[in-house]
Amino acid sequence: MERYEADVAIIGAGPAGTAAAAHLGALGVDRVVLVDRADFPRDKTCGSGISPKGIKTLQKLGVWDEVEPHSYPIRGLRLITPAGHEAWQSGGEAAEAVVCYRRILDHVLLKKALSAGTTFVPNFDAAEAIEEGGRMVGFRERGGREVRARYTLVAGGSHCRVGLPALRPRRTIQAIMGWWDHADFRPHHVEMIFDRMLEPYYGWLFPETETRVNIGITYEDPPDGKKHARKLFKEFLDKHYGDALANATQVGGFKGHPIVWSYAIEQLTAPGRFAIGESGLMTHPATAEGIYQGMRSGMLGAEAASSILSGRRSEEDAFKTYERECKKAFQLSFWGGGIFRELVRKGGLDLVVAFGEQPAVKTATARIMASM
Repeated sequence: MERYEADVAIIGAGPAGTAAAAHLGALGVDRVVLVDRADFPRDKTCGSGISPKGIKTLQKLGVWDEVEPHSYPIRGLRLITPAGHEAWQSGGEAAEAVVCYRRILDHVLLKKALSAGTTFVPNFDAAEAIEEGGRMVGFRERGGREVRARYTLVAGGSHCRVGLPALRPRRTIQAIMGWWDHADFRPHHVEMIFDRMLEPYYGWLFPETETRVNIGITYEDPPDGKKHARKLFKEFLDKHYGDALANATQVGGFKGHPIVWSYAIEQLTAPGRFAIGESGLMTHPATAEGIYQGMRSGMLGAEAASSILSGRRSEEDAFKTYERECKKAFQLSFWGGGIFRELVRKGGLDLVVAFGEQPAVKTATARIMASM
């Protein structure tokens, strides 16, 4: 039976897991094992937008100079309210955000981790935690391979339940998207359309290159059933992008995935393990953004684990510090996302945009959207 030994093991090589591995290397933790269900480079269904906070995090990780040349700069926003009011907000020539394919972003972060000494094990689908004396000491796959570690960072996304509490309350946002070449769009601008058919969520257009766009929707299923994702998406496309896609060529088919989240930032730790990124339900409740939260929580988890291994903190103190720092990083924004959801539901977004031509209001709106 193949077995790996580590000081820190990480389940999942998305932005959370790779950022954690890279940061652990920078902190001097030598024995890091990172596993993933796939090999790299690999595609990932995602809107691929990186916010201003995400860019700053990539800079802290030392990979922004490698990510930036492969990214499409975003300098403005087109916003449509539930009542159909339209507003354009532009930030000039400087990029406010970027769109970067996950195939590229995740691989750049992985290469950074490998250069820092991480051992990467691809095609490893973690299936169960290994526990001894009420403590997680590693994990194994169904084929029998296992990883033993002093600490495990769980970063497997919404599908991964290895080592995590089974009953923690969670909410789910559904997403479905597609890609088109040669659509009609305004370069370097994202579009967010808050249509009532998606309330309180939205549809988007993210330009990925000078010729390709990613269009999708986010929505919630009702408590008593499920919406028909493809039908809802088709209605949205016909209503908002019929003309823009008239001469476009669709690339591949539609792809969908669930996004899990919670307002509460808690239960992120247990003996022997930390939950980071979406595994810790740290996805934005209004925008469904998860790349920044994943990378930032991954870095915080790496710092906490490193502090225990070096003897600077007790496990109890490190756990408390990790949860406190995650709350400091995300809680205000998550609460703001909840307020924004209600603003959308109750018509407040229409009022904001109605006054949006006033420079002070336009600036404030842009700052609110960026800060979320």
